[in-house]
Amino acid sequence: MKKTLLAAALIAGFAGVAQAETSVTLYGILDGGIGYQKVSGSSSRSGAANTSIDGKRVGLINGIQSGNRWGLKGSEDLGSGLRAVFVLESGFTLADGRHAQNDRLFGRQATLGLAGDSWGQLDFGRQTNISSKYLAAADPFGEGFDQANIGVAFTTSNTTRYDNMVMYQTPNFSGFQLGVGYSFNVDGSQSWDRDTTVGGIDLNTKDSNKKALTTGLRYANGPLAVALTYDQVKSGSSVTGGTYTLNPTTGAITLSPAAVSDNVTIKSLNLGGSFDFEVAKLHLAIGQTRDGLFQSQTFGDNATIRPFTGLDGLKVNSYLVGATVPLGNGSLLASWTMADPTDKPDSAGVNDEWDKQQTYSVGYTYGLSKRTNLYAIGSYAKHIHFLPDAKSTLVGVGVRHQF
Repeated sequence: MKKTLLAAALIAGFAGVAQAETSVTLYGILDGGIGYQKVSGSSSRSGAANTSIDGKRVGLINGIQSGNRWGLKGSEDLGSGLRAVFVLESGFTLADGRHAQNDRLFGRQATLGLAGDSWGQLDFGRQTNISSKYLAAADPFGEGFDQANIGVAFTTSNTTRYDNMVMYQTPNFSGFQLGVGYSFNVDGSQSWDRDTTVGGIDLNTKDSNKKALTTGLRYANGPLAVALTYDQVKSGSSVTGGTYTLNPTTGAITLSPAAVSDNVTIKSLNLGGSFDFEVAKLHLAIGQTRDGLFQSQTFGDNATIRPFTGLDGLKVNSYLVGATVPLGNGSLLASWTMADPTDKPDSAGVNDEWDKQQTYSVGYTYGLSKRTNLYAIGSYAKHIHFLPDAKSTLVGVGVRHQF
Protein backbone atom coordinates (compact mmCIF):
# COMPACT_ATOMS: atom_id res chain seq x y z
CA MET A 1 0.00 0.00 0.00
CA LYS A 2 1.44 3.33 -1.05
CA LYS A 3 1.68 5.79 1.80
CA THR A 4 2.26 9.50 1.95
CA LEU A 5 5.19 10.48 4.12
CA LEU A 6 2.75 11.57 6.84
CA ALA A 7 1.17 8.09 6.92
CA ALA A 8 4.59 6.47 7.02
CA ALA A 9 5.51 8.79 9.89
CA LEU A 10 2.55 7.57 11.94
CA ILE A 11 3.72 3.99 11.46
CA ALA A 12 7.49 4.26 11.51
CA GLY A 13 8.36 7.53 13.22
CA PHE A 14 9.32 9.61 10.21
CA ALA A 15 7.42 12.72 11.33
CA GLY A 16 8.84 16.11 10.47
CA VAL A 17 10.72 15.27 7.25
CA ALA A 18 7.94 15.40 4.69
CA GLN A 19 8.77 16.99 1.35
CA ALA A 20 6.87 17.10 -1.92
CA GLU A 21 9.82 15.46 -3.73
CA THR A 22 10.03 12.55 -1.28
CA SER A 23 8.06 9.31 -1.28
CA VAL A 24 8.04 6.48 1.24
CA THR A 25 6.34 3.12 0.70
CA LEU A 26 5.34 0.68 3.40
CA TYR A 27 5.13 -2.89 2.08
CA GLY A 28 5.27 -6.48 3.19
CA ILE A 29 4.28 -10.13 2.75
CA LEU A 30 2.43 -12.48 5.12
CA ASP A 31 2.62 -16.20 4.34
CA GLY A 32 1.24 -19.07 6.41
CA GLY A 33 -0.56 -22.41 6.19
CA ILE A 34 -0.65 -26.05 7.24
CA GLY A 35 1.92 -28.62 6.22
CA TYR A 36 3.84 -31.84 6.78
CA GLN A 37 7.60 -32.18 6.79
CA LYS A 38 9.64 -35.33 7.24
CA VAL A 39 13.39 -35.96 7.19
CA SER A 40 14.66 -39.51 7.43
CA GLY A 41 17.77 -41.60 6.94
CA SER A 42 21.29 -41.39 8.30
CA SER A 43 23.82 -38.59 8.76
CA SER A 44 26.68 -41.01 8.11
CA ARG A 45 28.71 -40.94 4.89
CA SER A 46 30.47 -44.20 5.69
CA GLY A 47 27.74 -46.49 7.05
CA ALA A 48 28.35 -45.76 10.74
CA ALA A 49 25.69 -47.06 13.11
CA ASN A 50 23.40 -44.98 15.36
CA THR A 51 23.25 -41.97 13.07
CA SER A 52 19.51 -41.79 12.43
CA ILE A 53 18.08 -38.35 11.61
CA ASP A 54 14.44 -39.47 11.45
CA GLY A 55 12.01 -36.70 12.34
CA LYS A 56 8.70 -35.24 11.23
CA ARG A 57 6.41 -32.31 11.96
CA VAL A 58 2.74 -31.64 11.19
CA GLY A 59 1.34 -28.20 11.85
CA LEU A 60 1.78 -24.55 10.99
CA ILE A 61 4.09 -23.66 8.14
CA ASN A 62 5.07 -20.08 7.36
CA GLY A 63 7.21 -18.27 4.85
CA ILE A 64 6.99 -21.15 2.37
CA GLN A 65 6.13 -19.36 -0.88
CA SER A 66 7.73 -16.11 0.29
CA GLY A 67 9.55 -15.18 3.46
CA ASN A 68 7.46 -13.10 5.85
CA ARG A 69 8.58 -9.49 5.85
CA TRP A 70 7.74 -5.83 6.24
CA GLY A 71 9.72 -2.93 4.90
CA LEU A 72 10.08 0.73 4.07
CA LYS A 73 11.54 2.02 0.83
CA GLY A 74 11.89 5.61 -0.21
CA SER A 75 13.20 8.00 -2.81
CA GLU A 76 14.01 11.73 -2.77
CA ASP A 77 14.43 13.76 -5.95
CA LEU A 78 17.74 15.64 -5.73
CA GLY A 79 17.39 17.30 -9.12
CA SER A 80 19.12 16.77 -12.48
CA GLY A 81 17.82 13.18 -12.59
CA LEU A 82 19.57 12.22 -9.32
CA ARG A 83 17.69 10.47 -6.48
CA ALA A 84 18.54 9.36 -2.96
CA VAL A 85 17.07 5.90 -2.31
CA PHE A 86 16.84 3.56 0.65
CA VAL A 87 15.37 0.17 1.60
CA LEU A 88 14.87 -1.17 5.13
CA GLU A 89 13.37 -4.68 5.12
CA SER A 90 12.78 -6.87 8.15
CA GLY A 91 12.11 -10.61 8.08
CA PHE A 92 10.11 -12.43 10.74
CA THR A 93 8.37 -15.72 11.46
CA LEU A 94 4.59 -15.65 11.38
CA ALA A 95 4.35 -18.50 13.88
CA ASP A 96 5.83 -16.57 16.81
CA GLY A 97 6.55 -13.05 15.52
CA ARG A 98 10.31 -13.29 16.06
CA HIS A 99 13.00 -11.71 13.89
CA ALA A 100 14.46 -13.87 11.14
CA GLN A 101 17.95 -13.72 9.57
CA ASN A 102 19.72 -14.48 12.86
CA ASP A 103 17.68 -11.93 14.82
CA ARG A 104 18.67 -8.93 12.67
CA LEU A 105 16.21 -6.02 12.76
CA PHE A 106 16.55 -5.38 9.02
CA GLY A 107 18.05 -8.73 8.08
CA ARG A 108 16.52 -8.96 4.62
CA GLN A 109 17.90 -5.63 3.39
CA ALA A 110 19.35 -2.41 4.76
CA THR A 111 20.67 -0.14 2.00
CA LEU A 112 21.17 3.52 1.22
CA GLY A 113 22.14 4.71 -2.25
CA LEU A 114 22.03 7.10 -5.16
CA ALA A 115 20.22 6.43 -8.44
CA GLY A 116 19.97 8.06 -11.84
CA ASP A 117 18.06 7.06 -14.94
CA SER A 118 21.10 7.65 -17.16
CA TRP A 119 23.87 5.98 -15.11
CA GLY A 120 22.25 3.37 -12.85
CA GLN A 121 22.22 2.82 -9.09
CA LEU A 122 24.86 2.62 -6.36
CA ASP A 123 23.88 1.04 -3.00
CA PHE A 124 25.65 0.61 0.32
CA GLY A 125 24.67 -1.98 2.93
CA ARG A 126 23.23 -5.47 3.34
CA GLN A 127 21.33 -7.02 0.44
CA THR A 128 21.14 -10.10 -1.79
CA ASN A 129 23.98 -10.84 -4.17
CA ILE A 130 23.74 -10.50 -7.95
CA SER A 131 23.19 -14.24 -8.45
CA SER A 132 20.09 -14.20 -6.23
CA LYS A 133 18.75 -11.16 -8.10
CA TYR A 134 19.44 -12.25 -11.67
CA LEU A 135 18.96 -16.05 -11.61
CA ALA A 136 15.41 -15.82 -10.24
CA ALA A 137 14.14 -15.97 -13.83
CA ALA A 138 15.53 -19.51 -14.10
CA ASP A 139 13.42 -20.81 -11.21
CA PRO A 140 9.70 -21.58 -11.70
CA PHE A 141 9.34 -21.28 -7.91
CA GLY A 142 10.84 -17.79 -7.94
CA GLU A 143 13.53 -18.63 -5.35
CA GLY A 144 10.75 -19.50 -2.91
CA PHE A 145 8.81 -22.55 -1.72
CA ASP A 146 11.39 -23.86 0.73
CA GLN A 147 13.24 -26.96 -0.55
CA ALA A 148 11.67 -26.57 -4.01
CA ASN A 149 13.65 -23.43 -4.77
CA ILE A 150 16.72 -23.18 -7.00
CA GLY A 151 18.97 -22.39 -4.03
CA VAL A 152 18.96 -25.98 -2.77
CA ALA A 153 21.18 -26.92 -5.73
CA PHE A 154 22.63 -23.47 -6.59
CA THR A 155 23.63 -22.27 -3.12
CA THR A 156 24.89 -18.91 -4.37
CA SER A 157 21.29 -18.18 -5.45
CA ASN A 158 19.60 -19.17 -2.20
CA THR A 159 18.62 -15.55 -1.45
CA THR A 160 22.26 -15.17 -0.41
CA ARG A 161 22.86 -11.89 1.40
CA TYR A 162 26.15 -10.07 1.95
CA ASP A 163 26.79 -7.57 4.73
CA ASN A 164 29.11 -4.58 4.27
CA MET A 165 28.50 -4.43 0.52
CA VAL A 166 28.90 -1.78 -2.16
CA MET A 167 26.85 -2.62 -5.28
CA TYR A 168 26.47 -0.93 -8.64
CA GLN A 169 23.91 -1.83 -11.31
CA THR A 170 23.62 -0.22 -14.73
CA PRO A 171 20.36 0.97 -16.23
CA ASN A 172 18.50 -1.36 -18.55
CA PHE A 173 19.95 -1.04 -22.07
CA SER A 174 17.56 -2.68 -24.55
CA GLY A 175 17.04 -5.55 -22.12
CA PHE A 176 20.66 -5.82 -20.89
CA GLN A 177 21.75 -5.03 -17.34
CA LEU A 178 25.11 -5.47 -15.61
CA GLY A 179 25.66 -5.64 -11.86
CA VAL A 180 28.74 -5.86 -9.64
CA GLY A 181 29.17 -5.79 -5.88
CA TYR A 182 31.95 -6.13 -3.33
CA SER A 183 31.55 -7.07 0.33
CA PHE A 184 34.20 -6.24 2.91
CA ASN A 185 32.78 -8.98 5.18
CA VAL A 186 29.79 -11.08 4.16
CA ASP A 187 28.53 -11.99 7.64
CA GLY A 188 28.66 -9.58 10.56
CA SER A 189 30.63 -6.46 11.33
CA GLN A 190 33.87 -5.85 9.47
CA SER A 191 36.85 -6.80 11.65
CA TRP A 192 39.90 -4.62 12.17
CA ASP A 193 43.28 -5.77 10.88
CA ARG A 194 45.49 -5.92 13.97
CA ASP A 195 49.00 -7.08 14.87
CA THR A 196 48.81 -7.98 18.56
CA THR A 197 50.92 -10.16 20.82
CA VAL A 198 49.84 -10.95 24.39
CA GLY A 199 52.04 -13.09 26.64
CA GLY A 200 54.01 -14.29 23.65
CA ILE A 201 50.82 -15.43 21.86
CA ASP A 202 50.21 -14.02 18.37
CA LEU A 203 46.66 -12.62 18.19
CA ASN A 204 46.81 -11.22 14.66
CA THR A 205 43.41 -10.68 13.04
CA LYS A 206 44.58 -9.74 9.56
CA ASP A 207 42.54 -11.14 6.67
CA SER A 208 39.87 -12.49 9.06
CA ASN A 209 37.04 -10.86 7.05
CA LYS A 210 35.14 -12.99 4.55
CA LYS A 211 35.42 -10.76 1.50
CA ALA A 212 33.21 -11.38 -1.53
CA LEU A 213 32.80 -10.41 -5.15
CA THR A 214 29.45 -10.79 -6.92
CA THR A 215 28.77 -9.92 -10.56
CA GLY A 216 26.46 -10.82 -13.41
CA LEU A 217 24.88 -9.90 -16.71
CA ARG A 218 21.22 -10.44 -17.56
CA TYR A 219 19.00 -9.98 -20.57
CA ALA A 220 15.21 -9.81 -20.48
CA ASN A 221 13.18 -8.87 -23.53
CA GLY A 222 9.94 -10.37 -24.78
CA PRO A 223 9.67 -14.09 -24.01
CA LEU A 224 13.40 -14.56 -23.26
CA ALA A 225 15.19 -14.01 -19.95
CA VAL A 226 18.76 -15.21 -19.35
CA ALA A 227 21.49 -14.49 -16.81
CA LEU A 228 25.18 -15.29 -16.30
CA THR A 229 26.53 -14.78 -12.76
CA TYR A 230 29.80 -15.25 -10.87
CA ASP A 231 30.46 -15.11 -7.12
CA GLN A 232 33.47 -15.72 -4.95
CA VAL A 233 33.97 -15.52 -1.19
CA LYS A 234 37.30 -15.65 0.59
CA SER A 235 36.02 -17.82 3.40
CA GLY A 236 38.62 -17.10 6.07
CA SER A 237 38.63 -20.74 7.22
CA SER A 238 38.62 -24.14 5.56
CA VAL A 239 37.70 -27.46 7.15
CA THR A 240 40.64 -29.87 6.82
CA GLY A 241 39.24 -32.62 9.01
CA GLY A 242 36.28 -33.28 11.26
CA THR A 243 33.18 -35.31 11.96
CA TYR A 244 29.43 -34.98 11.56
CA THR A 245 27.47 -35.17 14.81
CA LEU A 246 23.77 -35.38 15.63
CA ASN A 247 22.05 -33.25 18.29
CA PRO A 248 19.64 -35.74 19.95
CA THR A 249 17.36 -32.95 21.15
CA THR A 250 16.88 -30.95 17.95
CA GLY A 251 17.84 -33.57 15.36
CA ALA A 252 20.23 -31.09 13.72
CA ILE A 253 23.41 -32.31 12.06
CA THR A 254 26.56 -30.22 12.54
CA LEU A 255 30.10 -30.42 11.21
CA SER A 256 32.81 -30.19 13.87
CA PRO A 257 36.16 -29.31 12.29
CA ALA A 258 39.36 -30.84 13.63
CA ALA A 259 41.50 -28.11 12.06
CA VAL A 260 41.19 -25.07 9.85
CA SER A 261 43.37 -23.29 7.32
CA ASP A 262 43.07 -19.71 6.19
CA ASN A 263 41.64 -18.05 3.12
CA VAL A 264 39.94 -20.65 0.99
CA THR A 265 38.17 -18.97 -1.95
CA ILE A 266 34.73 -20.41 -2.71
CA LYS A 267 33.72 -19.81 -6.35
CA SER A 268 30.48 -20.25 -8.28
CA LEU A 269 29.64 -19.69 -11.97
CA ASN A 270 26.01 -20.07 -13.10
CA LEU A 271 23.99 -19.69 -16.29
CA GLY A 272 20.21 -19.85 -16.41
CA GLY A 273 17.06 -18.43 -17.87
CA SER A 274 13.58 -19.00 -19.20
CA PHE A 275 11.59 -18.81 -22.44
CA ASP A 276 7.87 -18.16 -22.49
CA PHE A 277 6.02 -20.16 -25.14
CA GLU A 278 2.70 -18.69 -23.87
CA VAL A 279 1.20 -22.13 -23.30
CA ALA A 280 4.11 -22.81 -20.95
CA LYS A 281 7.35 -21.23 -19.76
CA LEU A 282 10.50 -23.40 -19.81
CA HIS A 283 13.22 -22.86 -17.19
CA LEU A 284 16.82 -24.13 -17.41
CA ALA A 285 19.98 -23.56 -15.36
CA ILE A 286 23.48 -25.00 -15.05
CA GLY A 287 26.34 -24.07 -12.77
CA GLN A 288 29.39 -25.13 -10.83
CA THR A 289 30.57 -24.33 -7.29
CA ARG A 290 34.09 -25.09 -6.06
CA ASP A 291 35.78 -25.36 -2.65
CA GLY A 292 32.72 -24.88 -0.46
CA LEU A 293 29.08 -23.83 -0.41
CA PHE A 294 27.67 -20.32 -0.17
CA GLN A 295 24.60 -21.18 1.92
CA SER A 296 23.55 -24.11 4.08
CA GLN A 297 21.31 -26.61 2.32
CA THR A 298 18.51 -26.74 4.88
CA PHE A 299 15.87 -29.46 4.94
CA GLY A 300 13.58 -29.09 7.94
CA ASP A 301 15.97 -28.06 10.73
CA ASN A 302 18.95 -30.01 9.35
CA ALA A 303 22.03 -28.29 7.91
CA THR A 304 25.45 -29.91 7.62
CA ILE A 305 27.74 -27.12 6.44
CA ARG A 306 27.75 -23.57 7.76
CA PRO A 307 27.35 -20.69 5.27
CA PHE A 308 30.53 -19.43 3.59
CA THR A 309 32.67 -22.27 4.94
CA GLY A 310 35.48 -23.38 2.66
CA LEU A 311 35.84 -27.05 1.76
CA ASP A 312 39.04 -27.51 -0.23
CA GLY A 313 38.62 -29.80 -3.23
CA LEU A 314 34.82 -29.91 -3.27
CA LYS A 315 33.31 -29.46 -6.74
CA VAL A 316 29.54 -29.45 -7.24
CA ASN A 317 27.85 -29.31 -10.62
CA SER A 318 24.27 -27.99 -10.44
CA TYR A 319 21.33 -28.38 -12.81
CA LEU A 320 17.70 -27.26 -13.02
CA VAL A 321 14.88 -28.08 -15.43
CA GLY A 322 11.46 -26.62 -14.77
CA ALA A 323 8.21 -25.31 -16.19
CA THR A 324 5.47 -22.82 -15.39
CA VAL A 325 2.08 -23.58 -16.95
CA PRO A 326 -0.89 -21.17 -16.74
CA LEU A 327 -3.85 -23.09 -15.34
CA GLY A 328 -7.16 -21.46 -14.53
CA ASN A 329 -6.69 -18.41 -12.37
CA GLY A 330 -3.22 -19.55 -11.38
CA SER A 331 -0.09 -21.39 -12.44
CA LEU A 332 1.20 -24.95 -12.19
CA LEU A 333 4.88 -25.05 -11.18
CA ALA A 334 7.30 -27.95 -11.53
CA SER A 335 11.06 -28.44 -11.32
CA TRP A 336 13.87 -30.96 -10.95
CA THR A 337 17.18 -29.87 -9.48
CA MET A 338 20.38 -31.79 -8.96
CA ALA A 339 23.58 -30.93 -7.12
CA ASP A 340 26.27 -33.41 -8.17
CA PRO A 341 29.46 -33.47 -6.01
CA THR A 342 31.82 -34.77 -8.70
CA ASP A 343 34.83 -34.18 -6.42
CA LYS A 344 34.49 -34.56 -2.66
CA PRO A 345 36.44 -32.37 -0.21
CA ASP A 346 40.09 -33.13 0.48
CA SER A 347 39.10 -33.54 4.13
CA ALA A 348 36.63 -36.35 3.37
CA GLY A 349 37.41 -39.84 4.60
CA VAL A 350 38.47 -42.56 2.18
CA ASN A 351 35.16 -44.39 2.64
CA ASP A 352 32.94 -41.29 2.73
CA GLU A 353 30.22 -41.13 0.10
CA TRP A 354 29.07 -37.84 -1.46
CA ASP A 355 26.00 -38.68 -3.54
CA LYS A 356 23.99 -36.67 -6.07
CA GLN A 357 21.31 -34.65 -4.33
CA GLN A 358 18.10 -34.53 -6.39
CA THR A 359 14.86 -32.70 -5.67
CA TYR A 360 11.50 -33.16 -7.42
CA SER A 361 8.86 -30.50 -6.81
CA VAL A 362 5.40 -29.55 -8.00
CA GLY A 363 3.24 -26.64 -6.87
CA TYR A 364 0.22 -24.54 -7.71
CA THR A 365 -0.71 -20.94 -7.03
CA TYR A 366 -4.25 -19.59 -7.32
CA GLY A 367 -4.96 -15.88 -7.32
CA LEU A 368 -7.81 -14.65 -5.14
CA SER A 369 -6.94 -11.02 -5.93
CA LYS A 370 -3.95 -8.96 -7.06
CA ARG A 371 -2.53 -9.15 -3.55
CA THR A 372 -3.71 -12.50 -2.17
CA ASN A 373 -3.22 -16.04 -3.42
CA LEU A 374 -3.53 -19.63 -2.28
CA TYR A 375 -0.75 -22.16 -2.88
CA ALA A 376 0.01 -25.85 -2.62
CA ILE A 377 3.43 -27.49 -2.65
CA GLY A 378 4.76 -31.04 -2.76
CA SER A 379 8.51 -31.70 -2.82
CA TYR A 380 10.70 -34.76 -2.38
CA ALA A 381 14.51 -34.72 -2.10
CA LYS A 382 16.89 -37.65 -1.90
CA HIS A 383 20.55 -37.76 -0.83
CA ILE A 384 20.07 -34.46 1.00
CA HIS A 385 23.38 -32.83 1.98
CA PHE A 386 24.94 -35.39 -0.42
CA LEU A 387 24.37 -38.12 2.21
CA PRO A 388 23.92 -41.65 0.81
CA ASP A 389 20.87 -42.44 2.97
CA ALA A 390 18.93 -39.26 3.75
CA LYS A 391 15.77 -37.80 2.27
CA SER A 392 13.24 -35.04 2.87
CA THR A 393 9.54 -34.63 2.07
CA LEU A 394 7.50 -31.41 2.23
CA VAL A 395 3.75 -31.12 1.61
CA GLY A 396 1.71 -28.04 2.41
CA VAL A 397 -1.08 -25.61 1.56
CA GLY A 398 -1.16 -21.95 2.48
CA VAL A 399 -2.21 -18.39 1.79
CA ARG A 400 0.00 -15.41 0.94
CA HIS A 401 -0.99 -11.74 1.20
CA GLN A 402 1.06 -8.83 -0.10
CA PHE A 403 0.60 -5.25 0.99
